Amino acid sequence: MSLARSLALFALAALAEIGGAWLVWQGVREHRGWLWIGAGVIALGLYGFVATLQPEAEFGRVLAAYGGIFVAGSLAWGVLVDGFRPDRFDVAGALVCLAGVGVVMYAPRGA
Repeated sequence: MSLARSLALFALAALAEIGGAWLVWQGVREHRGWLWIGAGVIALGLYGFVATLQPEAEFGRVLAAYGGIFVAGSLAWGVLVDGFRPDRFDVAGALVCLAGVGVVMYAPRGA
């Protein structure tokens, strides 16, 4: 599997998980109701499925790497959907997390 496909899977997983959590948030905190909550639960389930499509066999490694994607993706979601304006520390933290993704997931490993 190519690096591009792996990154696309991480992006799809982030969309499902962050979007699902946002839908639940909207349903509960913004009083939009059970339909929003239900859609969020479905999206969160899709996240769990998409994560299994990564080629890496180690669950812990995939989930650890995804954690960095989640951090950066959550800030991006906030910017694009909620009008959030990250400060320099948010951006720096997200970049550190993305560097961690690269190390954990894509570092060359010997046999």
